[in-house]
Amino acid sequence: MSSPVAVVTGASRGIGHHVAEGLEKAGYAVERGSRAVAEVTDREAVERWLGDVVARHGRIDLLVNNAGVIDTEVPIEESDPDEWWHTMEVNVLGPYLVTRFALPHMVRAGGGRVVNLNSGAGVRPGAVASAYNVSKTALARITGSTHLSGAAHGIRAFDLAPGVVRTDMTLSMPSHEGRTEWTEPQEVVDLVLALASGDLDAWSGRMVRAGVDTPESLRERAAAGLDDAARTITLVPWGSDDPLG
Repeated sequence: MSSPVAVVTGASRGIGHHVAEGLEKAGYAVERGSRAVAEVTDREAVERWLGDVVARHGRIDLLVNNAGVIDTEVPIEESDPDEWWHTMEVNVLGPYLVTRFALPHMVRAGGGRVVNLNSGAGVRPGAVASAYNVSKTALARITGSTHLSGAAHGIRAFDLAPGVVRTDMTLSMPSHEGRTEWTEPQEVVDLVLALASGDLDAWSGRMVRAGVDTPESLRERAAAGLDDAARTITLVPWGSDDPLG
């Protein structure tokens, strides 16, 4: 009961597995999510799973929304509508549901932190795999809303772009064929641990990038001051008189 409790979705392999292992080594009691435990798109399964976690541990201190998929790398006019929407469901509905049913427990406990595994694809459109880009942009809005609504309750939320980690998913993607530079899994784990610790709370509502950012560089950047739009997905207005600004 004295160990902080972390919930990690998509923890059976890939980045989620590395994150879960790193958290356990750091002293967290880790609940590993997978399709066998609870489909993140199944509301009842998610609510039941998180309720069971709290019944056994008493609280949730950290949520890492890692579960995600990517659609086939074809242009939008060649995309399969069912696959496109499935990508949206896993990457958007999934983290929404897990966050939705974890937050009340965090609020009652006086706070917590949410780390959403996002992507640089979320800050720009894509010529192929459009659902992935759309879903990651939407995920950043979930992060921002969690940050804004949770701040008064001691809750912080972050987008973490892992770069390109060598996983089954990335190795199967044509866009990464021949790639020689990869983000090391430990670089992702280090950022998750730093975000979970509270040392980087100034970055709540913003995106950090493993493989480029480090806990030290982020602390230094925050100490120098962050403007409202730094590392957020924000519409840049034409000027002060722009009605969309």
